[in-house]
Amino acid sequence: MIQGVLFDLGGTLHTADSPEGRDIWFARRLLDRLRDYGIALSASPEVLAEKLHENGEAYKHASEKGLRELPPAEIWSNWYLKDWAISREKLAPIAEELSFLYDYERVRVIRRPYIKEMLDALRSQGLKLGLISNIISLSVAPHFLEEYGVRDYMDCIVLSSETGIRKPSPEIFRVAERRLHLSPSELAYVGDTLSRDVAGARNAGWRLMIQIKNPGAAKRDKGLENSGLAPDYFIESLNEIPAIIQQENTRPQGPSGK
Repeated sequence: MIQGVLFDLGGTLHTADSPEGRDIWFARRLLDRLRDYGIALSASPEVLAEKLHENGEAYKHASEKGLRELPPAEIWSNWYLKDWAISREKLAPIAEELSFLYDYERVRVIRRPYIKEMLDALRSQGLKLGLISNIISLSVAPHFLEEYGVRDYMDCIVLSSETGIRKPSPEIFRVAERRLHLSPSELAYVGDTLSRDVAGARNAGWRLMIQIKNPGAAKRDKGLENSGLAPDYFIESLNEIPAIIQQENTRPQGPSGK
């Protein structure tokens, strides 16, 4: 029986887009904030925007290959701002703030409808709830949940920035299991990507995987379309989830619990 439902954040509880000029606006914002800390980069907003994209993609590729998340100061020193040779020690006091800004302001975040209503319905079924997210900031995920009015719904929040482990490694799912005192056969996961979320839940052996439609996930999932990797359910809206869980928990179960 499913006793807990956990969620991805980006692409799942909210989606994102990048309006024209957003990258340059963000680079200018970053240059100003670095300057406040006595770090002056010899770069225009346009150059910094280009390097942030290039270096950010390189870091994402490396972290996805190794399934490890580095500490914020190391990410900014060795990856995002590597062209300017700023030491980890100099970036350490501001690294978390930079990571927060990167995840919160670099793109335009669009909250999905029905978050609170969906969580209310799951709570009414007596379920534990939580979050598992690949994210470089320690503080931005709780901030988003507060902003959406649902922070108190979450019985656990597991972040790659905290654990140093990234999905689809089963180890980050194990952290959630221990915090909720639930087994894989009692857990469902909701995410938007095949490569991280569906693969991660399958690697961890969780009872149920629900994938929510997000056109922005296509780039990350390229090459997996015909791999055989698939969710148990594919949905378009968060408000479909409570009925799925209720259906799963009322159907006759076989010896394996499914």
